[in-house]
Amino acid sequence: MRSFSDRDKEVIWHPFTHLKNAASPVHIVKGEGVYLQDDKGNRYIDAFSSWWVNLHGHANKYIADKIHEQTLQLEQVAFSNFTHTPAVTLAERLLSHLPGNQRKIFYSDNGSTSVEVAIKMALQYHHNKGQKKTKIIALENGYHGDTFGGMSVAARNVFNKAFEPLLFDVTYIPVPIKGKEKEALQKLETALKQNDICAFVFEPLVQGAGGMVMYEPAALNAMLELCQKYNCIAIADEVMTGFGRTGKFFATDYVSSKPDIICMSKGITGGFMPLGATSCTQQIYDAFVSDDKNNTFYHGHSYTGNPLACAAANASLDLLEKPETQKQIEFISVFFRAMHKKLANHPTLLDCRHTGTILALELKTKEGTSYLNPLSERVTAFYMQHGIIVRPLGNILYFIPPYCITETELKKIETVTGELLKTL
Repeated sequence: MRSFSDRDKEVIWHPFTHLKNAASPVHIVKGEGVYLQDDKGNRYIDAFSSWWVNLHGHANKYIADKIHEQTLQLEQVAFSNFTHTPAVTLAERLLSHLPGNQRKIFYSDNGSTSVEVAIKMALQYHHNKGQKKTKIIALENGYHGDTFGGMSVAARNVFNKAFEPLLFDVTYIPVPIKGKEKEALQKLETALKQNDICAFVFEPLVQGAGGMVMYEPAALNAMLELCQKYNCIAIADEVMTGFGRTGKFFATDYVSSKPDIICMSKGITGGFMPLGATSCTQQIYDAFVSDDKNNTFYHGHSYTGNPLACAAANASLDLLEKPETQKQIEFISVFFRAMHKKLANHPTLLDCRHTGTILALELKTKEGTSYLNPLSERVTAFYMQHGIIVRPLGNILYFIPPYCITETELKKIETVTGELLKTL
């Protein structure tokens, strides 16, 4: 009889996987709370929230029940000339948490498409107004998904190297990390003074796939003020940072100046259903309201505004808005702050970074800092042996757990991390 692993290899192409030397994937058969269980009965703490999507724990009964209720009411309807309660309710609720300048929600399917929508909104906004502004500014080291627009505004690296000749040109400025704030602001203003600038795209406070690079709210606020000064559309990619990950509901809650467009996904449904959302200001929306049908935003997906996904997102918001969840977010943030303080000067670390419920450790390695660093495979295996799932970004080890994690489970992560550092 063929093993399940052999069956998988025969028919499945897994994402972000070095196919030639890939280890057999672990067969997960059950999720419960912060744990995932394999077919051999082993349980693992999901310390990276299954690619940052799981907020409230696996197989959360409340969200599952709400999805089930919706399946018996309405599972799908074309969203171009129809609407439904879960979508409208979710949009109202999202806008109540988003900055006050946000007025409209456009639904899509994932984080990459939410960014794609934002880029197209910004480009067509200027097109509809008869302005030849097509240049986009982005932060170095960024990652914004795998669709062509998302790849174009991201750093040129291993994620998109094969497609580089086909990506549109972007002006990059330094990430305003400590010591580089002034340089970043100067280069941003220099770029903004050009007459062809359409938008500025950024991950607020934390760059995810680029290595959990973090910078301060003051620097972000200064960049947004420059965008306002030069009438540049600011696009915040909150796909990873949204829904409490940085300690506040959105990372842009830390700044007084607000972006014009905000991209959301990842934790929006608590990890249950694919869903993306892009919000925008009334000014941007109004540029598409015209007697000229050429000014219509001709963008959409078959599952845009899917009722089941919207029901899952509404249920996730129910849980996220509870005082108990907010206390858990603060608890995780405090724990990681203390862990960060303990590890800040550890001899095996190049750096230790912390924002909200995210803790990142930059491990020293002779192979250098790279997503392809083989240390990631060794670190992943070490944690798996100790019942913890992590997915390092090369030599960047990070933790971003579900909010239901307990102190005992966090202490286990801390203990195993200490044991790992002794081996380096």
